[in-house]
Amino acid sequence: MLRSEDESLQFFIHPEWRNIVQEEDLAYIEALLRDFLARAKQHPAALFKQISSLGVGPLVTQLVGSDISEYPSIQELSSIFVQV
Repeated sequence: MLRSEDESLQFFIHPEWRNIVQEEDLAYIEALLRDFLARAKQHPAALFKQISSLGVGPLVTQLVGSDISEYPSIQELSSIFVQV
């Protein structure tokens, strides 16, 4: 997820995420993504804060920063992500 200066959010995901996520978690992740997209339109700042400290269920926030170029390995990995 990226937050722009105007507080809007953009979500990116690995194009093969359905092959990466365990089958028993697919429905949960799909519902979570739909929820994130809906909430991003109404309360982007609150959602960003919540996701920045996510540690429940199969999703865990690993890193939070303000400039992705500070994290070359994540920047490289995210280059294959697609916007949701």
